[in-house]
Amino acid sequence: MTTINLTGDGRPKEVEQLLCSRSLTAGLHGHFTFLSVLSSFLSIGAILGNGLILIAFQKECSLHAPSKLLLRSLVTTDLCVGLITEPITVTYWMSVVNEQWNICRCALVAHFITGYILSGASLWTMTAISLDRLLALLLGLRYREVVTLKRTWAIVIILWIVCTASSATWFWSPLITLNYGFIVILVCLVTSIFSYTKIFFTLRHQRNQLQDHIQQQNQRTPLNIARYKKAVSSAVWLELTLIACYLPYCIVAALWTQNELSPSIVNSWSYVITLVMLNSSLNPILYCWKLEEVRQEAKNTITQVLCRVNSF
Repeated sequence: MTTINLTGDGRPKEVEQLLCSRSLTAGLHGHFTFLSVLSSFLSIGAILGNGLILIAFQKECSLHAPSKLLLRSLVTTDLCVGLITEPITVTYWMSVVNEQWNICRCALVAHFITGYILSGASLWTMTAISLDRLLALLLGLRYREVVTLKRTWAIVIILWIVCTASSATWFWSPLITLNYGFIVILVCLVTSIFSYTKIFFTLRHQRNQLQDHIQQQNQRTPLNIARYKKAVSSAVWLELTLIACYLPYCIVAALWTQNELSPSIVNSWSYVITLVMLNSSLNPILYCWKLEEVRQEAKNTITQVLCRVNSF
């Protein structure tokens, strides 16, 4: 059996040749065909769902502009997964099934590059959202002065540039790209867990304060607690869904870096990346479930579209 261990100096061309070869994929055609059909439906769902949410965010005006920008960046990432990454991944799988190796190698490179760019952007954006929610609680009156739309735009642009540059390391060494992914996931998860833990204890402290201090506290931190809790709840659900979809990928990627590449690892990798892409189809459901304003705007948009269709 032809194998490669990425703990050594596995070069990109060697990885591409193995993942686009009969030696590792001969017994996986049935799995790849099934995943291709499934991912095609997920792609359609991600495109329609995130497109609808983007329109809803455009119409929704109650969210603070920087917070809405971060959410729109996350939705854009999920939309790009449906538009770009999933079709490319399906192309890779079907090129393996049909043994079109030249197309397979091109699709595989495109899959890794776009996948790491968009996954990195999702992770960093989710981390930025958690920090944004924490700052909204801690800064009080100063929040709108510190967290401005201009600064948030700068952060979003920097995040996308970093993700693009880091993904380009695949052309140098796949091992570096995989290790970069581990570091990003670890940093983002630790930061998000810290942020939401700090929010939880701060809110609990506020709840336990004496009634005669509440008014004074509200003057220092003019925050609609009920509305804030809803925003934090939606962000936490997005974070938990992301963790559930990404954790299996981390496990398989760790096995990949520490063991020889084999058909079982390739098969497992195919399923876990499908789970990662599923995250982009689940997020629109969470937006509609947890954000009442977005849900209402989404309903209005669907109603308008149906009315226009019926008028023809």
